[in-house]
Amino acid sequence: MKRFIFVITLFIFTACSTVPLTNRKQFTAIPTAQMLTLSNQSYNQVLQEENAIRNTDESQAIARVGKRIANAVEVYLASIDRKALIDGYEWEFNLIKSDALNAWCMPGGKIAFYTGILPICQDDNGIAVVMAHEVAHAIAKHGNERMSQQLALQMGGTALSEALKESKETTIQIAMTAFGLGTQLGVTLPYSRKHESEADELGLYFMAMANYAPREAPEFWIRMMGQSEGNPPEFLSTHPNPQKRINNLKRLMPKAMEYYRN
Repeated sequence: MKRFIFVITLFIFTACSTVPLTNRKQFTAIPTAQMLTLSNQSYNQVLQEENAIRNTDESQAIARVGKRIANAVEVYLASIDRKALIDGYEWEFNLIKSDALNAWCMPGGKIAFYTGILPICQDDNGIAVVMAHEVAHAIAKHGNERMSQQLALQMGGTALSEALKESKETTIQIAMTAFGLGTQLGVTLPYSRKHESEADELGLYFMAMANYAPREAPEFWIRMMGQSEGNPPEFLSTHPNPQKRINNLKRLMPKAMEYYRN
């Protein structure tokens, strides 16, 4: 038992990284190349199983806003000498036909919007609120962090490199959960509140960097909160309390406005 605790502690210590802007230490033990391979496979499977929408005004809006935010984030990361953080990323922004008020992101910048959330977004600024939140999950490597934690817990002192080779089926199941996918593709399993709060903060800054109005973020969540009577939308499932998140976004607004003005 002591040896197991020592191995895990050593593993966590040697696999720590830092999230940009928030500077939070995190445990990300999965090699980026393996994360991207798992993500690409999972994302392509979702697009095959779900009704992806192409060549419409709405799908073009999703791609347009997504590319603008991704470009702004890449410029920012280059300015702080952390462009290597997104090595191997290939951004994709797809719209899926569904009434669900939801959007999600896989590692490597694989993002999906559901048509059900678009009326809440209303326009490009509203789309940017959700898009920047999802981009933030990718930049902060929340999928890697969650998968690393689950593999460490389920496979004990086994080296993750060996676990990935020898327990492929278990690894894929853990990956699907870590990426926000349940037993049925497209059914989301939410991130922790810690990750969601961090994605809120980073997303606010990222949309401002892309010259989308950050003051739209609290307004979006007010509209979303109005849809949460009875069963809350998927997008609110384990997110922070809606009113608390609105208050937190307003608290962070002065810093976001600095990025917006610049």
